[in-house]
Amino acid sequence: MFFGLLVILILVLLLPFSVKLIEKNLEVFLFFMGLLAAVVGGVFNSQLFVRASVDPIKITLAVLIAGLLFKWFHTPLERTIVGMSRKIPFRFFLGMVVIFLGLISSVITAIIAALVLVLIVTSLKLERGSAIRFVVIACFSIGLGAALTPIGEPLSTIAISKLNEDFFFLIDLIGPQIFASFLLFGLLATFVVEPPKRKKESIEKESNRETYEEIFVRALKIYFFVMGLTLLGSGFEPMINRYFIGLDPLLLYWLNMISAILDNATLAAAEISPAMDHFTIQSILLGLMISGGMLIPGNIPNIIAAGKLDITSKEWAKFGVPLGLCVMLGYFLIIYLI
Repeated sequence: MFFGLLVILILVLLLPFSVKLIEKNLEVFLFFMGLLAAVVGGVFNSQLFVRASVDPIKITLAVLIAGLLFKWFHTPLERTIVGMSRKIPFRFFLGMVVIFLGLISSVITAIIAALVLVLIVTSLKLERGSAIRFVVIACFSIGLGAALTPIGEPLSTIAISKLNEDFFFLIDLIGPQIFASFLLFGLLATFVVEPPKRKKESIEKESNRETYEEIFVRALKIYFFVMGLTLLGSGFEPMINRYFIGLDPLLLYWLNMISAILDNATLAAAEISPAMDHFTIQSILLGLMISGGMLIPGNIPNIIAAGKLDITSKEWAKFGVPLGLCVMLGYFLIIYLI
């Protein structure tokens, strides 16, 4: 079993970057890899299949409804965003967007925050390289911010449930680190994102010209993507229970980089226990949340933004992996050594 899951893990990590057909059909690939992982891990049954089929429904509906709304109201929303960006210094505006989306994601959910990000990016008509950097930074901020409350994303919901804690527990536990990250990512965006230049290639997608068929197909892809992640996380759960549980918190912090390709909510469900001290829980959560921004499958905001803006796995990883590693190293040095 262990060898089979290890092979699947390597395939999930490498093939999207090396096989163009898989990169263009990442949703289908991850679905089949998740199905295979669940079978190899010995956890595939009717209950898991039903759960994996039901879990993506809310996300899929949110993507579908938002896609329709963006199609119908794209022009006035675009004018509002462009107007604000012109009244405020552009780089400052970008930094404030990153901070605001991180803060609000714990209230409006990571999914809606990601859809708002997509609308902002398409409205600003940024040069492609700058747009990708901006999206990756903003998704790091959204992924971290959404974990502050149990309504922001599944990871925080599961953590609060397993620990039998109140609504504000995660804010008290990891709030200072998360709020500091908003400032860090906001400041970073002001330096690495350039104002739009008309002559350069833009990442703009003509959302107002999308057909209804394209909107429905994209929502269907998100459904199978999330279903695949659920199966993938469940398939690896026996290996996690056997080799991860009981490890040193500092080691868990780094090992949880696996959440860059696996569902971090599933990993949280497998690793977190009420018997753990707060330092261990903090280590687990920060490792999961930070590394979740490194690759597209690591977090729902990444999946939605990359899918709607046609950002490839290579483009995301080129900036997301170094950024995630730097942030993880920074938090490691500050929290655990200093």
